[in-house]
Amino acid sequence: MPPITDAQLQAMLTEAAEQGAKLALKEVGLHDDEAGRDIRDLRNVLDGWRTARKTVLSTVTQWVTMAFLGALAFGAYTQLTGKK
Repeated sequence: MPPITDAQLQAMLTEAAEQGAKLALKEVGLHDDEAGRDIRDLRNVLDGWRTARKTVLSTVTQWVTMAFLGALAFGAYTQLTGKK
């Protein structure tokens, strides 16, 4: 068997990589013409999830802060008025 040249080896590796990528895409259902749209849809869902998570965390932080400030205000009120 004659030795393989660098160009032949590169061509074999490129072909193997392309076949592997096609097989991997097919296994996850991204092998058709709609794959690009599917990826965009998934990114939109992920962006929506991230936005919702950020909003929930911000809202919870605001509630906790308001409750803490309300407790401080109530404590100050009761101390100043002498009511218990």
